[in-house]
Amino acid sequence: MSRKKMAEVAEGIYLEPVPVTLGDEIRIKYKGMLSKTGSGKIYLHAGFGYGEWSNVQTIPMRKTRDGGWSAWIKVTDDSRLNFCFRDEANNWDNNTGRNWSYEIHNGSLPEFGQ
Repeated sequence: MSRKKMAEVAEGIYLEPVPVTLGDEIRIKYKGMLSKTGSGKIYLHAGFGYGEWSNVQTIPMRKTRDGGWSAWIKVTDDSRLNFCFRDEANNWDNNTGRNWSYEIHNGSLPEFGQ
């Protein structure tokens, strides 16, 4: 059985499934600058909301065969998923202070003609 290729949503950042939907468990894969420095551990730092993050989690990532790092997170909030990355030496990759953010789809289909 062949594996579906993850969607690269930004340079070195991959998500599946896309769009991000409330209730899903999504996989985030990281192949950014921290993965190229020989870091022994990388963490996904994630939370939900606009402005101030809520339900903030720091999740250890697992090294992948292709030199990237991957982690899973459950989408428990219907606002916005925000995330960035750090290594064991507390070096951060936060998209130049902007982090990465994705609107969360609530799973319903829009009604047309109304």
